[in-house]
Amino acid sequence: MPLIPRNPLIPLIPLGKKAPAFKLPDAANTPVSLSTFAGRPLVIYFYPKADTTSCTKEACDFNQALSALATLNAAVIGISPDQPKALAKFAAKYNLTFPLLGDVPGPDGIPTTIAKYGVWGEKSMYGRTYMGVIRTTYLIAPSGKVAARWDNVKVANHTTEVLAALAALK
Repeated sequence: MPLIPRNPLIPLIPLGKKAPAFKLPDAANTPVSLSTFAGRPLVIYFYPKADTTSCTKEACDFNQALSALATLNAAVIGISPDQPKALAKFAAKYNLTFPLLGDVPGPDGIPTTIAKYGVWGEKSMYGRTYMGVIRTTYLIAPSGKVAARWDNVKVANHTTEVLAALAALK
């Protein structure tokens, strides 16, 4: 799916900058915030829609990597513009055991946290242009600063790349 460049009014968070705070509902509708993970590495991956082919592959890959993440004292969360109910169904269907957070678009049609992280932009598929989540992953260091970022993520081998970057933080 070809991508049109991101909206320049919503920049990506540069390396070394503090990750923007957020508080979003998980699949059980329980609020989860960035501060929940303070003092440890956190992988935040942004994905377009629960239970679609690439999003499912990415979620299952991270779920399979949970023990490797735990040995590095790291956590992972996925954020999409889905409602908590859709996230719960997705998590149950694939036995996902890490937090999936829903950043439901506001009245302006833009998900707030997704926009803060600069991953909301124009996309194009089958000749139709629309706004949506551009698959992106951030690695947040224990200090709360962005340690690594993967833009326009290709799902194949992505978890391996993230684990390598996490290991390099030690």
